[in-house]
Amino acid sequence: MLIGIVVGYAINLSLTNNKFEYDKSNLSSISNPEIKKQVTAAIIKYEEKIFKESKKIVASNYSILSDIFLHLIKMIIAPLVLAVLVIGVAKVGDFKSVGRIGLKTLIYFTSATLIALAIGLVIVNIFEPGKVMHLDRPEANVETGVTITKQSPSNFIDHVIPESIMRSMAANDILPIVVFALFFGVAAASIGDKGKPIIKAFESLSDIMFKVTNFVMNFAPIGVFGAIAAVVIQQGLDVLGGYLYLILCFFGGLLFFVFVVLLIICYSFKINYFKLLRDIKEPILLAFSTASSESAMPQTIEALEKHGISNRIVSFVLPLGYSFNLDGSIMYMTFATVFIAQSYGMDIGMADQIKMMLILLITSKGMAGVPRASLVVIAGMLSMFKIPGEGLLLLLAVDQLLDMGRSATNVVGNAVASAVVARLEGEKF
Repeated sequence: MLIGIVVGYAINLSLTNNKFEYDKSNLSSISNPEIKKQVTAAIIKYEEKIFKESKKIVASNYSILSDIFLHLIKMIIAPLVLAVLVIGVAKVGDFKSVGRIGLKTLIYFTSATLIALAIGLVIVNIFEPGKVMHLDRPEANVETGVTITKQSPSNFIDHVIPESIMRSMAANDILPIVVFALFFGVAAASIGDKGKPIIKAFESLSDIMFKVTNFVMNFAPIGVFGAIAAVVIQQGLDVLGGYLYLILCFFGGLLFFVFVVLLIICYSFKINYFKLLRDIKEPILLAFSTASSESAMPQTIEALEKHGISNRIVSFVLPLGYSFNLDGSIMYMTFATVFIAQSYGMDIGMADQIKMMLILLITSKGMAGVPRASLVVIAGMLSMFKIPGEGLLLLLAVDQLLDMGRSATNVVGNAVASAVVARLEGEKF
């Protein structure tokens, strides 16, 4: 990470010092001051576009390293989730037991989601970053690059229940894999001795995938370097100054959730929270560095099992958490939506904010498998509450950095969820 920051900043500085500048001496021949002003503005805009594109091209050479690492991780996810979940469900045994654990898990997920949504609203209402920062508003109707996907019962079902398990695995769509694995695991356990060979086969597959994970994790430092360097080359460190107040507000909210809310939850269930954090520190750092909760999933499974939580709980709760319990991302949705409204001088009343929170409680679950899910859901909220959609551009400059924080929080939130459900099932660790 540190080497990536240093290298990225050095390259960004070099590109800035060698920035293309158009020879403006010929403008002296323009006598009309208004025309001269317009031409100068157009030239400056063109220079900025060239500068931005050059940074993007150079950054892409470094982001290849992180892309390779993330592709390797995605290669692991589907077979690993299928294997560990089938084994976990088969060990639970029957639909009654699975239903009991599933109900406890979903109750916890819903409670944690509501708390995260509420904290996002409280932070943005108290500190009002949209009003304090006075950011320049983007031009009206400018393209944000984020497509709004309206949620409906039909496409929610499409996202949850797989038509083809192969297609779901090819797309790394975790929730349909979870649904299939639940049925498959219970069926394998219910046929007794006839199901044991297939369960043993999945145990072997699980062991093999964890070994593959160990091979892939050797590439993690290079992937982290590439991800960080690419971001700093494109954004520089100056962007932190302009958005420092926003960053502090949001990261303050994440830290409050991690070190106050989750600490209280763990204390209530007699869980040694700081020992749990120590055991999952590597997955947390990996998620933070790569801005991807998914990249840390295999390591999180291993870390939680080493912590003492049973395979049947970890393999059930954790994959489900990647669709239903992304606490950092959830908090960002309410925070970002109200922030953009504040930036446009719009006042979102308390009744509308509660409505927004309840809508997000549902829609965020259906969007979990969509790339850039947080931004897609936020775009939908902007449209629903008549907030200018181009306001999303106010966040894009620092979205990668904010994504690092929310990805790390997602990992901690799902680890705590696994520990809580394990406690509710009477496990001691």
